Amino acid sequence: MNGMDFINELVKIFPALDNYLVAGILIFSRVMGFTRWAPVLNRKEIPGMSKLAFVLILTITITMILKPEVTLTNDSLLLSIVLNFVVGGLIGYIAQVILVAIEAGADMINMQMGLSSAMVLDPTTSSQVSIMGKMFSLFALIIFIDIGGFYWVMRAFMRSFEIFPMMAMAIPLEQIINVDYLIKISSNVLYMGLQIASPVLLATLGQDIILGVISKTAPQVNVFQLSFLFKPVLGAAIMVWILPMIFDVIQSYFTSYANIF
Repeated sequence: MNGMDFINELVKIFPALDNYLVAGILIFSRVMGFTRWAPVLNRKEIPGMSKLAFVLILTITITMILKPEVTLTNDSLLLSIVLNFVVGGLIGYIAQVILVAIEAGADMINMQMGLSSAMVLDPTTSSQVSIMGKMFSLFALIIFIDIGGFYWVMRAFMRSFEIFPMMAMAIPLEQIINVDYLIKISSNVLYMGLQIASPVLLATLGQDIILGVISKTAPQVNVFQLSFLFKPVLGAAIMVWILPMIFDVIQSYFTSYANIF
């Protein structure tokens, strides 16, 4: 008896096995898409085997909670797997959008502090990122977890099974997310970045004005070299001073994020 015959015999003995096996495959594909882009779970620092174990455990748990009834046709399994992966990835990607604005503001701060040449490798995106961008990214991730952002994402993920059944053939985008709010929050990435970076931008702008006046009144002073010396120091001092305010801004921004789903 080969493997397929063994499975067919099991299905005859346990009729629910076939239903739960197909449902598990579809839930697994949706969880895989979700973990590929969702904050925290998309970090490449997490070992692949740990992610796979988490996906399997979450798949089994969701299957036991939902106890789905799946009606499968011969030509719909592959399409259903792809659509479930897309829906899971969509929810995870929307959650990741909220962190992009924080990184945009950090990149502005990094440029104004004169640290553009100091880049590090981000294993999550496999690209070069700024030091301030990496720091703010981790800082925002900690705040996101602290205020229950991961719970919001998981709640939205579970709600997706009510709006988009596993065997559905069309994705109801308007029902899964608040499209208008998503457009608004995506278009406000630059605004949010400026809101975070504005104290440092204003401080460095004032420093540039002062150095420009010094350059005109005392041409013998090498203002260009002084700017490289003062900008990082002034930027770091401003960052330490406004850190509690930045925390409140990021927290309120993440709280408003719950309106997306």
